[in-house]
Amino acid sequence: MNIIKAFITLLVITLVVIAVLFIDFTYKTFSYRPREVKADAIVVLAGGKGRVEEGVRLYRERKAAWLFFIGVDPTVRRSDLYHPRPGDPSPEGVVLEKVSRNTLENAIFGRDVIMKKEVRSILLITSRYHMKRASILIRNALPKDVAIYTYPVDTKNLKEAWWNHGGSFHLLFSEFYKYCMFRVFFLLAPGELREGGLPSMSGG
Repeated sequence: MNIIKAFITLLVITLVVIAVLFIDFTYKTFSYRPREVKADAIVVLAGGKGRVEEGVRLYRERKAAWLFFIGVDPTVRRSDLYHPRPGDPSPEGVVLEKVSRNTLENAIFGRDVIMKKEVRSILLITSRYHMKRASILIRNALPKDVAIYTYPVDTKNLKEAWWNHGGSFHLLFSEFYKYCMFRVFFLLAPGELREGGLPSMSGG
């Protein structure tokens, strides 16, 4: 009987801890604000609606000397994403990374193309729900002295009233789970991504 009570108590404590961590994750996800600061490079994680457009807009406003599109489809050309108008920055500053297919690979292959340039600060663009996971991966892939400024893009599939919207709850909890997995991984293997290899764990 005591074993059953102990198990139930442990289960309840575990669920409470998960709930608290999830609420904190959600609060911080919605706390991100676009930071239109000047940086060495704008880094867009391709794949989400609105990300490319924001990256191009900021590049046109000369918020950075470089514009990196990470995780682009191999068939996409630079001219498909950026059409310079009179007075716009040169397309030579636009770089496409076409190898990566998920967020973990975005961080690794993105690091390789970013560090070929003299980049010491980046403006990271991705969807709001994806920002915490993307940030922890990019942060652990790039050198520690590279500053990262977050720029979340809002999407229709994420509602602020997430607790009352099944799709938003599922999206946030999925991101929370993946974020926690990577958080634990980096606690156990700090600096792993900076050593230039693919860690033996999955991540979308």
